[in-house]
Amino acid sequence: MIARTENARRAEGQVMLAHPVGLHARPAIKLTKLAKSFPATVRLRADPDAPWTDAKSIVKVMGLKVPQGAVLYFEAEGAEAKAAIAALVALVERDFEG
Repeated sequence: MIARTENARRAEGQVMLAHPVGLHARPAIKLTKLAKSFPATVRLRADPDAPWTDAKSIVKVMGLKVPQGAVLYFEAEGAEAKAAIAALVALVERDFEG
């Protein structure tokens, strides 16, 4: 994970997706559920040049069709932004378990 925090209300991070079938339904549900647990605005993308996607929207996250081995890029703004990024990266790192 590479994380950068410009201030207490903005954070970014990235992590490689190792899940064998990518970001399909079960991992996407866990990711969006966790993102929704934070008051910050949370976005993700699977390409550094792609537009940001609302990480709290299951439809939008599943629509990304992220394959195994892709890098997920996260950004958060607002209250608990740094905690949101740390939690999401940790979820992906432990292969969506727990």
